[in-house]
Amino acid sequence: MDNEFDFGIIGSGPAGYTAALSAASIGKKVVLFEKDLIGGVCLNRGCIPTKTMLHSAEIYEAVNNSLDFGICVDNCQVDFSKIIARKRAVVEKLRNGLERSFKNSGIMTINSEARIIDKNTIEADGKVYKCEQIIAAVGSSPRVITGMEYDHKFVLSSDDVLDMEKLPESMIVIGSGAIGVEFSRIFKAFNVQVTIIEIAENLLPLADVEVSKRVERIFKAQGIEFYTKTSVEKIEKQESFVKVHVSNGKIIEADCILLAVGRVPNEIEKIDGVTYIGDVAGSIQLAHFASKQALQKIVEIPFDETLVPSVVYGNPEIAWIGKREQDLELGTYQKAMIPISALAKSQCDNALDGMMKILVQENKIVGAHIVSKEASSLIQQLVIAMQAGINVEQLKSVCFAHPTYSEGILECLMRLK
Repeated sequence: MDNEFDFGIIGSGPAGYTAALSAASIGKKVVLFEKDLIGGVCLNRGCIPTKTMLHSAEIYEAVNNSLDFGICVDNCQVDFSKIIARKRAVVEKLRNGLERSFKNSGIMTINSEARIIDKNTIEADGKVYKCEQIIAAVGSSPRVITGMEYDHKFVLSSDDVLDMEKLPESMIVIGSGAIGVEFSRIFKAFNVQVTIIEIAENLLPLADVEVSKRVERIFKAQGIEFYTKTSVEKIEKQESFVKVHVSNGKIIEADCILLAVGRVPNEIEKIDGVTYIGDVAGSIQLAHFASKQALQKIVEIPFDETLVPSVVYGNPEIAWIGKREQDLELGTYQKAMIPISALAKSQCDNALDGMMKILVQENKIVGAHIVSKEASSLIQQLVIAMQAGINVEQLKSVCFAHPTYSEGILECLMRLK
């Protein structure tokens, strides 16, 4: 029957679209519900538009520093409207491609809000859909803090920032997780005065403490102001700017505030027999984690949930996997660390800021932390080694190409004692 399906999937972000396409690839009949834009937050208001803007920022920085490479460029300027136009074009192209994939795979797409009636029934637009299995992948939303509610003029969410039509002169970023750090990098690159307020002891509080300290050093050199161990006490909105009173006694003025204090799972009634994956499941809020959950559910490809890499984009990239040094008891592990500037490739690229650190227990890598150009790719090599159980001596026997950033892994391992 037209209203009977093997899978009913609610939400079309990384968890939802991976589940839908995977189910269709094994011959299952799939109906997918999306009340907003296909692709979810990641494609439309998260990973993809942010990285598109970051790339523009990196190009602008590179052009401004081109004289270091013997290239003279005069009168380099930012056309923010074109940056936003390109961001929208990239997102639209990828979204159209995803929609075509759904169509070509025979997935029925319902652009409407869906409601789960029971473990086998979904209602949308007054129609009922019977499903052997229901998967809810309805994502998350920016966290709201009492007293700092979004007004979309002075207090902005990441969604608001991505829709800006012109650059502010100054911005206060509250929170220094991945979202806060990436937007701070974008706007500072475009000559916006950026101040970060972080309640934790260090920036990027989920990272290894040495990574956090390295990021703080880089931000100081770039002119990004930040206050750690500091909370917001009051926000005063003026006619054209905002004042933020913080716990260290300072009053900071800026054109706007980006509230980047994480995301919370979207509300949905939990019903026995329904599978919940992605951000709404309340576990790790990363697109690649959500996609792996979907693959595990649909085509039974297992994955190790303790080996999910984290990446913060920008220049330099920041990436880590496994244990942080502050998680380990002193004397129970070995540590090797090198400055990225020790690698010939970093000198060639003039990409000297950064470090690589590897933590080892019983001849096995248990954690890796990288601040470097290409860190997002480097960390994956170490994830593979860790998941495959490759020990330190085996990894030392691998021939790493020269000159590359990858050979930093070998350099690190050779320094273990």
